[in-house]
Amino acid sequence: MTARMDARFAKLREENRPALVTFVMSGDPDFETSLAILKRLPAAGADVVELGMPFSDPMADGPAIQAAGLRALKAGQTLEKTLDMVRAFREEDTDTPIVLMGYYNPIYVYGVDRFLADAKAAGVDGLIIVDLPPEMDEELCLPALAADINFIRLATPTTDDKRLPKVLANTSGFVYYVSMTGITGGAIASTSAVADAVNRIKRHTDLPVCVGFGVKTAEQARTIGRDADGVVVGTAIVQAVANTLDNENRATGDTVEAVATLVGGLAAGVRGARLEAAK
Repeated sequence: MTARMDARFAKLREENRPALVTFVMSGDPDFETSLAILKRLPAAGADVVELGMPFSDPMADGPAIQAAGLRALKAGQTLEKTLDMVRAFREEDTDTPIVLMGYYNPIYVYGVDRFLADAKAAGVDGLIIVDLPPEMDEELCLPALAADINFIRLATPTTDDKRLPKVLANTSGFVYYVSMTGITGGAIASTSAVADAVNRIKRHTDLPVCVGFGVKTAEQARTIGRDADGVVVGTAIVQAVANTLDNENRATGDTVEAVATLVGGLAAGVRGARLEAAK
């Protein structure tokens, strides 16, 4: 699984462009629609897919992603169904890396060993577990690495040079730089500060550095992509789903196409980042 992630970023380096990393909530607004969205993402321009594991008590998610998780849970989404979704995706796509993102509680309840075995069998490439700091690596990080599943760590504006080596110690796949303090969906305060942070992290690691939390438009993706190895977009995509739902939060004929159109525009922005910078 780590090979698939490494191969994708190696290909992007050859093309001299950053990755577009897209986040969608599994099971939002229902299993079938969510799977259809997942299958469309690579063709729309996504290079890496983060698939949210819905949880009833998220601590880092803004209102849009919280609402998506609740819609998914109400529709009956479970961790087992999320793995089923990855398995169905892999029947058609064996190249696009998939990262499960969420919280430790559902995995703990599922059972760590069982989860890692099932995740690997389904075709999961990495994990982002936002509430497991490096001090808890033995809980899931080290077992995941032993199972050949990337464990992707978050660095933030408050992660100083003293803390950064600890954060990076067992990180693999890529480093996820959170561009702001606070929850998802806010606004990036300064793109120049993000560039400085990316360059600082790169002095400590050879891993790709992807930037997320606050990237909503193609123009922002283009700007961030000049310095980062990847641009992560989540809230804008989740909101695009929400904007198409009917009054009972059911999918409409526009739901999948709305996401594909948005991702296509974001992909164009990311792909133009280095070209614009070279002018």
